Amino acid sequence: MRLKSIFTNSFGILISRVTGLGRDVLMASALGASVWSDMFFVAFKLPNLFRRIFAEGAFTQAFMPSFIASKHKGVFATAIFLRFLLFLMAFSLIITLFPEPITKLLAWGWNAKLISNTSPLTAINFWYLDLIFIVTFLATLLQYKEHFATTAMSTALLNISMMAALWFYMKEDPKTVAYALSFAVLIGGLLQVVAHLVAIKKFNLHKILLGGWKYRKHKDVQEEKKHFNTLFLPGILGNSTPQISAFIDTILATFLMTGSVSYLFYANRVFQLPLAIIAIATATVLFPSVSKALKNGHEHIAYAHLDKAFWLLSFLLGAAMLGGILLAEPIVWLLFERGKFTNVETFKTVSVLQMYMVGLLPFGLAKLFSLFLYASHRHLKAAKIALYSLIASVSSSLILMQFMGASGLALAGSIGGWVLFIFTVKEVGFDRFLNIIQSKKSIYFLLFLTMIGIGLYLLNTFIIQWIR
Repeated sequence: MRLKSIFTNSFGILISRVTGLGRDVLMASALGASVWSDMFFVAFKLPNLFRRIFAEGAFTQAFMPSFIASKHKGVFATAIFLRFLLFLMAFSLIITLFPEPITKLLAWGWNAKLISNTSPLTAINFWYLDLIFIVTFLATLLQYKEHFATTAMSTALLNISMMAALWFYMKEDPKTVAYALSFAVLIGGLLQVVAHLVAIKKFNLHKILLGGWKYRKHKDVQEEKKHFNTLFLPGILGNSTPQISAFIDTILATFLMTGSVSYLFYANRVFQLPLAIIAIATATVLFPSVSKALKNGHEHIAYAHLDKAFWLLSFLLGAAMLGGILLAEPIVWLLFERGKFTNVETFKTVSVLQMYMVGLLPFGLAKLFSLFLYASHRHLKAAKIALYSLIASVSSSLILMQFMGASGLALAGSIGGWVLFIFTVKEVGFDRFLNIIQSKKSIYFLLFLTMIGIGLYLLNTFIIQWIR
């Protein structure tokens, strides 16, 4: 297992997520959990949804196996890039001209005035999708060369751009802040593209793209493109269950009290930190190695990676899950309670965060096991499993929101995570899972969680007494 690459990738993601939390702290201070923060989050939700789908799964996990198997890599890569970019640019232009229908889709529970005020923000933010596709495409080429640091740290550029906007416009009216943030999103996206172009040049990958463009009419890659299509469409659903669930939760939250969209956003930002720096970082690094191993018939190497990564994720995610549940109040208080973010909003966000954290371990381990489905081109099976998870999550949301509000939506997402994990393990093979957990490490794991749980409980008791 490539521990050095994993920790390098984790560190890069950590930098990005820490700057993201800094951005959210400034945003909470400037906008609180208000109608304008809800409006910006709704406008940013759709491009951010696609960013997570593209950057953390669907495109990379369909493109990488196809790219590895391609006999004409440059031509294949160029053809896929142009097809997607032209489609996204046309789609973004339509959204720019007619933003209200898509905004209404994002916020069913809002009245016509709110939809009208949010629509311009939606039109601006949507162009980030085009930029992040370029970033993701270039990042996948860098992953093929097993370079991960640029992509891991590049999100920090987006966060820094938004933080700069918040810093300069902090004292302006909420409308001005929301518009400044929206334009800062586009500037951050451009900075990410530039950073990846520099890395592409450094690794001489630009020659692949230039060669692909030059000889695009001289080599037939139709079969390869068709194979990519069969992987990509199921891959969208297979990798996007948490994102689609969160997207639906945002829509459902618009029917709840004002601020519910913001509670979900702030709590999910904290939840995403350990998920990204532990689970996504590990899966991103292992995917090229697992894909190459399975392609060359070296299954024993691929499953040796699985064994080691499973216990690494279990110990780290288990500790993070308990920390997020038991220390939720001090975490939210420390990060967000200042300016317009009040003590009442802290308690609302705390309960949401605790419900999200229930699903941290299963989501992380499902990410690991799903690598073997995508590396072996079983994208359709992964999509079916994701559909089961999505149905469980949405069904639970509709029920739990009636009794628990925004916290019920978060708990429903965690239920979907457990369903995703169970069915993914079943498809990869329960026998392999049992072989992994039937070791002394299972006992050490339980003892570790027990000690961590007791320690965190005592720490939380002390901190709560101090801050109150």
